[in-house]
Amino acid sequence: MTINTYLEELGSSLVLSENEKSNVATSITTLESRLNSYFDNLAEDFAFGSYTRRTILPRSADEQSDIDYMVVFNGGEKYAPQTCLNWLKGFAEYHYRASEIHQSSPTMVLELNHIKFELVPAYTEYEAYYIPDGRGGWMFTSPNNFNKKLTEANNNNGYKVKPTIRLIKHWNIAKNNRDLASFKMEQKIADLLYCPQCGYSNYVDYLLKTLKEFYGCFYLYGYTTSGGATRTNNAISRIHDAVWYENHNQQDRAMYCIKSVFPEL
Repeated sequence: MTINTYLEELGSSLVLSENEKSNVATSITTLESRLNSYFDNLAEDFAFGSYTRRTILPRSADEQSDIDYMVVFNGGEKYAPQTCLNWLKGFAEYHYRASEIHQSSPTMVLELNHIKFELVPAYTEYEAYYIPDGRGGWMFTSPNNFNKKLTEANNNNGYKVKPTIRLIKHWNIAKNNRDLASFKMEQKIADLLYCPQCGYSNYVDYLLKTLKEFYGCFYLYGYTTSGGATRTNNAISRIHDAVWYENHNQQDRAMYCIKSVFPEL
């Protein structure tokens, strides 16, 4: 097996299993039904974020994997975000066990056996969405615009951008202490790899391009500590080592090096 074949297969495996998809779909259907029966001021509710972009990792790779779920209230602009969060807490306590519920500002977390939901209160104004900003106020968001851009970037590059994101997320969790902020990282990769084909032919190219960009500007890309830059540089070096060993017919060493950055599940 070549290192690129390994990366391709790993990137393809870093998705929800059919069983996970089924369980999540059932939970979303149940959640939607319960929300609509509980609230009389509900405008709409829907999943968004990495789950809808297909960049969410399975629990086997990320035990903290969660689904962002927006709950839009009619007239929500009349209330403070905490009031709306309290509504969601009351809903969750009514329909789910108390042990499954806690607030993680600015969301209400509903933790089920197979998945975690982050319930995000919101309101709309002139077709724009507003969600809690974490400081007691509201802020604008556009949950669907980034999905469109990421899909275009993925299509422009032979469907390698989303697997690249999943691989980087896997490395970030397994080897980088989650030091990269997940959503900001996805945004930067979509920006970086948006142009058609970008001149790269395989996953090594895409991963090196991404990691080198993060290393060069780590303070812009959501790193929380300076150690993230060191770990990123180490990852780049190990990928280069893997390529060197493979080019010199030392495949066992090549695979050892690449798996030290992107471990098997």
